[in-house]
Amino acid sequence: QVQLEESGGGLVQAGGSLRLSCAASGRPFNVMAWFRQAPGKEREFVGTITWSAWSGGRTTYSDSVKGRFTISRDKAKNTMYLQMNSLKPEDTAVYYCANSPRTVVSAPDYEYWGQGTQVTVSS
Repeated sequence: QVQLEESGGGLVQAGGSLRLSCAASGRPFNVMAWFRQAPGKEREFVGTITWSAWSGGRTTYSDSVKGRFTISRDKAKNTMYLQMNSLKPEDTAVYYCANSPRTVVSAPDYEYWGQGTQVTVSS
């Protein structure tokens, strides 16, 4: 069983930065991901990072966040991070971390999910 817990959300002005954390317990599959969901919208892929020590922490990003967001991991702390810079009002959403054996962008392909953390970007 894998448990994921996000933290670090909050209210920030446009152009600002936030760093989200996702603490993992258990034996996660090799791919950790961030998704987000705005009110009235479907859950949207943000990016992934490979988890195991031998995988090199390879990352992927959606076009909407590429160049602004950075995903990293600290294996010693079993924690994944999402550094969000140059935030825009359209980044406002509940952000979720998720876990899967494969690098995929579809939410249904992820088996484990955290409870989410709210990020609100004011204009």
